Amino acid sequence: MKGQEKGQHQVTSKGQGSFVMKCGGSTLAALPDSFFHDLRQLQESGVQPVIVHGGGPAISDNLAKLGIESEFVNGLRKTTEDVLDVVEMVLSGSINKQIVRRIQNVGGRAWGLSGVDGSLIQAKPVANSAEVGWVGEVTHVEATLIQGVQNMGYIPVIAPIGIDKSGQRYNINADTAAGAVASHLGVERMIVVTDVPGIMQTVNGEKVVLPSVTMQQINDMIGTGEIYGGMIPKVRAAMSCIHGDVQEVVIVDGSEPKVLSRVMQGETIGTRIARG
Repeated sequence: MKGQEKGQHQVTSKGQGSFVMKCGGSTLAALPDSFFHDLRQLQESGVQPVIVHGGGPAISDNLAKLGIESEFVNGLRKTTEDVLDVVEMVLSGSINKQIVRRIQNVGGRAWGLSGVDGSLIQAKPVANSAEVGWVGEVTHVEATLIQGVQNMGYIPVIAPIGIDKSGQRYNINADTAAGAVASHLGVERMIVVTDVPGIMQTVNGEKVVLPSVTMQQINDMIGTGEIYGGMIPKVRAAMSCIHGDVQEVVIVDGSEPKVLSRVMQGETIGTRIARG
């Protein structure tokens, strides 16, 4: 696909001018059109975003409608074969295509993919698979497939379903999948778009956003309970992807005006987790 570059749509081997964005499905659904206009403008300026999305609440809603029981073990959804069918249907189907439509509705160009397509996200069972079922750990990401989609002028929108050589599917935590995609692409920056303004800390009885944190501070805050619940996998995934060419992860509130452009311009917004 290297011969199909269009003008500014060109990927360097080091992923310069590209970033990976992780966003939950429910967060994306609530974002204003202006967020997607900002994404389109970044793409038109030559920046190449890659989106990895989740969809926990929609999965839970569909499981409830179908009468399939589901539970969480240490923040990961216990995934039976029945649960996995619904996870794939929701992530690769309705949510993935909703995101593609929203980008296209503002004049952008997007291409929806699942980690199963072209064995894009290769996986193996997590260490505690006996407890959590078909939950996967990423072993490899076919970065050339993502770059091929970018070279044709599209924003890749990736659903975090993994696959192994035998064809077994895996439910992969979206934060973990995004970290793995960022690492394998060699991008310098990963942006985690949430509905919170960043990592918060209580100072003099008030919650304030930490503009930047170190790995040690995050581990200390998890230990003291200041970082809890769904934020734990977000920050752990952020930390795990800070190796290779990835220099920083920024956690931001997606409802902030032009938040992506502002991060890419180096503005201090949200919480920056940096190497070291």
